[in-house]
Amino acid sequence: MAKSRTELMVDRLRDLQATTPEIQASAVVSVDGLPMASSLPANVEEDRVSAMSAAMLSLGERISGELGRGALEQVYIRGDAGYVILMSVGEGAVLTTLVRDGAKLGLIFLDMRRTADDLEKLV
Repeated sequence: MAKSRTELMVDRLRDLQATTPEIQASAVVSVDGLPMASSLPANVEEDRVSAMSAAMLSLGERISGELGRGALEQVYIRGDAGYVILMSVGEGAVLTTLVRDGAKLGLIFLDMRRTADDLEKLV
């Protein structure tokens, strides 16, 4: 039996986390803030992550456009325990990752871009 689109997206998120151990969790959410697929820890509420991710991406796009910085590539937030990184997946979704402190962000961005490109075909 063929896998559903959601199952394929979850598989891709798990692949990202397996090949990039600094990424602790990930999710794909619609720009409307609805969860599409996730690989999040049990203590993280998927609906809250989805809503906050969509809001942050929307705000980042507005700021980037208003200040003449061009099309938004990513938004990242750094806390003392690590990063939250958001990257657009085409026009309709957002890839959100939770990343360990001390991670090499250049590699994280590269792996996320590859994953986002793969996910765009599924969204």
